[in-house]
Amino acid sequence: MKNKYDLIIVGAGPAGIFTALELTKLKPEINILIVDKGRSIEKRNCPARVTGKCVNCTPCGITFGWSGAGAFSDGKLSLSPEVGGRILEYFSESEAKDLIKYCDDVYLHFGANKTVYGLNNENIDKIKYEASKHNIRLIECPVRHLGTELAYNVLKGMYEHLIHNTNTDFYELTEVKDIIIEEQKAKGVVLENKEGTKKVASDYVVVAPGRGGAEWLSGEAKKHNLKTTNNAVDIGVRVEVPNSIMDHLTKDLYEAKLVYYSDTFENKVRTFCMNPGGVVSEEHYEDNIAVVNGHSYSEKELRTDNTNFAVLVSTTFTEPFNQPIDYGKYVAKLGNMLTGGGIMVQRLGDLLNGRRTDYSRLSKSTTIPTMKSAVPGDLSFVLPQRHLTAIVEALKAFDKIAPGLYSKNTLLYGVEVKFYSSKFETNNKFETAIKNLYTIGDGAGITRGLMQASVTGVVVARDINKKL
Repeated sequence: MKNKYDLIIVGAGPAGIFTALELTKLKPEINILIVDKGRSIEKRNCPARVTGKCVNCTPCGITFGWSGAGAFSDGKLSLSPEVGGRILEYFSESEAKDLIKYCDDVYLHFGANKTVYGLNNENIDKIKYEASKHNIRLIECPVRHLGTELAYNVLKGMYEHLIHNTNTDFYELTEVKDIIIEEQKAKGVVLENKEGTKKVASDYVVVAPGRGGAEWLSGEAKKHNLKTTNNAVDIGVRVEVPNSIMDHLTKDLYEAKLVYYSDTFENKVRTFCMNPGGVVSEEHYEDNIAVVNGHSYSEKELRTDNTNFAVLVSTTFTEPFNQPIDYGKYVAKLGNMLTGGGIMVQRLGDLLNGRRTDYSRLSKSTTIPTMKSAVPGDLSFVLPQRHLTAIVEALKAFDKIAPGLYSKNTLLYGVEVKFYSSKFETNNKFETAIKNLYTIGDGAGITRGLMQASVTGVVVARDINKKL
């Protein structure tokens, strides 16, 4: 590791990767250092996906490392600026679409699947029309699905290009202990890994730690007096049902993004990260917190008989509350406490009848769980009543357009929490009040998916290029 670089990027997810890809394209001679708490892509693995049992890897192979958490979850590229983040707060719709098209072309260059779902307007219009009868909003969004295995190949291709064809260094298993600020300017970082602690200088620092680094970044904001605002807290469950219930939606849409406002509390409830023929999975964050997620494969022979998706309740708290991440962690810890550290699963019928799902009841379910390590339990001991009521009411409504969803054998896994950091106050180039310090991606509370995270990286790279 050198003592000084032209640019240091904290976090090797899509935001950080696209910063490096774009800047090395614009200025090939530039020296870049990318650091991540996780491992390089060829060393990333999850024993639970082979054995079905989580062994609490440190750091989690799904959450941290080259390509970030999103790429190993499912690899969906949302091609609408309305979905996956807040870039429409920074750019016009036409500018946002141009940036998405640019990043999409980069993914295609590195081998992304050419198939795009969500373009069959006639069928989608029918689904949208039917949903509107039941106070459900369908958000139209074309999706390019990489799948877990193809996402690996695409992001590995980007890694090999940067390492072998540019002046980019990548250091794995490396944490940033501090961002060096002098006279309100970024001047480098203090790094720590197995070789010890080292100060590395740079006049430009891009902080893109992803969801796994959201809590760390919030701490840095307080340390350096950076202004932030609370994002919504998204807490809910992952739903699993047979493909036959969802196929008519996912065939054309791949991911049906549905929004419903609950009857009792009028909380916003949305579906997220839909995985046809997918697998329910587990991932870990700081303090050894286990949360549920899901993914699916691009190859048909690797797909299962089930579809899984998140149902999340969004809540925006007001002052004096300023701990959205801690709140989500608290709820997740309750679930972990009752399962001995893992993920909980409950049949919807048992939840409605006010009883715990046990192994005997789970064995009677016609929906066979794809997550074999999940522990049967009772989600009413975990989720706040407001959240649980909103989820049940939303599922009942969604059943109107997906008959069979509101069934006793529908499986609910908990807890699903999205650790979005507080949103950082930046200009429209994502530069903070500290000169040459940028915050981008999911960890900065600006994006919520692969594509918009990639867009923020391109925007930052172009701004740094102008300054250089």
